[in-house]
Amino acid sequence: MRKVLTFTLAATLAATSALALLAAPAAATPADRPHDLPPEIYGGAWTAGHVQGMAIDQRKGHMYFSFTNLLVKTDLQGKLIGSVTGFTGHLGDLDFNTEDGRVYGSLEYKAQESFYIAIFDVDRITTPGMDAQTSDVVKTVYLKEVVADYTADMNGDGAFDGNVGNTPDHRYGCSGIDGVSFGPAFGRKHGRQKLTVAYGVYANAGRSDNDHQVLLQYDIRQWKKYERPLTESAPHKSGPERVDGKYFAYTGNTTYGVQNLEYDEHTGNWMMAVYKGTKPQFPNYTFFMVHGGDRPRTGEIAGQPQPERGKLLTLAPGGLQDPATGVRGWQMTGEYGLVSLGHGRYYVAKAGKVTEDGVSKHTAHAQLHRWTGQAPTPFERVG
Repeated sequence: MRKVLTFTLAATLAATSALALLAAPAAATPADRPHDLPPEIYGGAWTAGHVQGMAIDQRKGHMYFSFTNLLVKTDLQGKLIGSVTGFTGHLGDLDFNTEDGRVYGSLEYKAQESFYIAIFDVDRITTPGMDAQTSDVVKTVYLKEVVADYTADMNGDGAFDGNVGNTPDHRYGCSGIDGVSFGPAFGRKHGRQKLTVAYGVYANAGRSDNDHQVLLQYDIRQWKKYERPLTESAPHKSGPERVDGKYFAYTGNTTYGVQNLEYDEHTGNWMMAVYKGTKPQFPNYTFFMVHGGDRPRTGEIAGQPQPERGKLLTLAPGGLQDPATGVRGWQMTGEYGLVSLGHGRYYVAKAGKVTEDGVSKHTAHAQLHRWTGQAPTPFERVG
């Protein structure tokens, strides 16, 4: 009996080992193996505006921070590698495109009624203080759909009110753009990566047509033909004629819309970090998720001055839910920067200020978190 049991146990162990070998992924080469992620990465102290967004290239071990009119590149220990300066517009959220190795960010010039995706050739960012207009490390693509909504004369008085939030102008309350992220088409968890761009939305409690987050999706495979150098003295209008999809997520009005947008493979959802809204009839959460697996449905876009239908997105279950409005969300600080790292890990930006030699500067720390899904805050800091 002992020999039979010994033989059976040995056979079982051998079979288990064989299955494990079949299931195990091929060993990664040093070039493919992701870098160890530290619990915190310091983005430096700068006289530019506060941190707006972050992006990471895990394979090469580079971190990117936007500080309103400055892009900073560091290694994963926070050592400065280079920076891009010279923006007079607003540089917002960032994302790294794994398909072409470039960083994409939102770039606004409201006075010129021009909104762009800025595309950084980050391998060429090698020294501090590279100029955005003369160093040829930045290309831009014009977003006509955003301009049309931003400049819309909603009250029909023949005049556009400009960069003013307390006005009936600006379709859907559009104040421009901020959040950007790569991910699959809404309703799918896998597939071709598209660039998703989120509107900024003015905080205005006196109107009812600004209670959605507006998200545009673009297939950027043909965007090379639109890319132009950044010339602030003569803004170009080279960009796609139409979007590949325009979507609406009902959250209640927020202050300047989606500040940071991130597709998260771990949950399969789209994360939206915002500044708190001001309408008392809404719960005014600061973090929402669009359910990535639910296909958009066509329905009425609530609150519009004229009946309008569009593609509506579903908020993901979990967290907090307001019984009066049905809005679901969390209370979470992610509006200054949010990066999904895979396997339920994230970098969340902590914004701060320091004074150096009598000069006030803005700082950023990318702090490692993990997903818990708990309410009211779904992240927990690691380390």
